[in-house]
Amino acid sequence: MIRIALADDHAIIRDGIRALLMGETDLQVAAEASNGRQLLELLAGNPVDVVLLDINMPEMDGHETIRQLQQHHPGVRVLVLSMLSHEEYVNRMLEAGALGYVLKNVSKAEILFAIRSVAAGRRFLCTELGVDLLHKLRGRGERQSAGEEKKSPALSRRETEVLKLIGEGFTTGEIAEKLFTSKRTIETHRQNIIEKTQVRNTAALIRYAVTQGLL
Repeated sequence: MIRIALADDHAIIRDGIRALLMGETDLQVAAEASNGRQLLELLAGNPVDVVLLDINMPEMDGHETIRQLQQHHPGVRVLVLSMLSHEEYVNRMLEAGALGYVLKNVSKAEILFAIRSVAAGRRFLCTELGVDLLHKLRGRGERQSAGEEKKSPALSRRETEVLKLIGEGFTTGEIAEKLFTSKRTIETHRQNIIEKTQVRNTAALIRYAVTQGLL
């Protein structure tokens, strides 16, 4: 049974999700909150597996809530459920620790799949956001081939391995285990990659890996 907490300041949204999940034998709404602060109070005595989290909420917004969850409830997986589709919001929430991001206009089938995917520890991006990202990457690739081609920085074999694993969604600790080295070494590789590619964050690193054919 996947225990779910709903955090959204609109009761009608919470009611709609609860109704949508009714009849799903492996899913249970175990807690509801109207903001991040209330959610954290509820989780203190009511553990859950997945939090469906809105971004814009009073008292404590979604970004700060994820930060607090990472600190106090690291085992809880977060699926952002929002109307905000801009790449900046998506990047910010995923970098904060969310495992998935879906828009509130997705179908029942997609949100159910998203919840189960995140509960299983898999990253998830809804179809609309994924298609938008692919279009942007394709457009950048076409501009590059039309005369804006940039010479790719030379990454070492190990840096390339680390970049691929980052792109596949592995954490620093998981990458260290896979490559039989320390977290500090992986962080050093990550910093070197960022400096060589001149990107700003993990999401940009993943885009770079895709455009270079590494993923």
